[in-house]
Amino acid sequence: MTTSYNPARPLDVDLMEVLLAGTPQPVGQFVLTVSTGEWWWSDGLYKMHGFTPGDVVPTTALMLAHKHPDDRSRVESVLAEVCVNGDPFACVHRILDAHGHTRTLGVVGRGRKDNETGEVVQVSGYFVDLTITQRTLAQREATESIRASDKSRAVIEQAKGAVMTIYGMTENEAFDLLRHHSNVTNESIGHLARRLMESIAEGSDVGSPTTGDLDLFFETPPAPATPA
Repeated sequence: MTTSYNPARPLDVDLMEVLLAGTPQPVGQFVLTVSTGEWWWSDGLYKMHGFTPGDVVPTTALMLAHKHPDDRSRVESVLAEVCVNGDPFACVHRILDAHGHTRTLGVVGRGRKDNETGEVVQVSGYFVDLTITQRTLAQREATESIRASDKSRAVIEQAKGAVMTIYGMTENEAFDLLRHHSNVTNESIGHLARRLMESIAEGSDVGSPTTGDLDLFFETPPAPATPA
């Protein structure tokens, strides 16, 4: 015997609690009746796809048509599997909404089986719009990358200044020396510059680099990395 779905009654409350724990992202609910291919979408799911609730009749074809071309086959495979085995699933993918905007959605759900036949009769779950969260994370990663780059540039300038001062080189000559030594030691210029400044700090009692400090540094290869 199959169990009919009542949209007014929350589905899979445990899944909803997991999804909403500390997450402000929009959430949409869905139910797929496997035998007929009929979908039920909550108002939130219509909005995620760029529609006003009731504007379109949700179908598998419509749902897949809005998936990003690079993600469509993967989502189709996940859907096909859950319609057969009913196992809980989770998937993050992109869609192109009705306005042509790309959104990143996370979906979790599971199948419901007929008590007598054991066949999957319904698939239900939730979509979460992760677009803003993903954009925030991307911006944070970009900011951290810029900060790391700024720190690397700063230490390179310090190392270059030390070489210019001690060896009486021009800026280009000092940078060429650092670049040459980085090729010899097979390390980035940023890493080389940090090692140089650390070596100067450790080898000079007065904190001012000497010719001996730099000569010793450029003659000594970097210590091998400690095995993990």
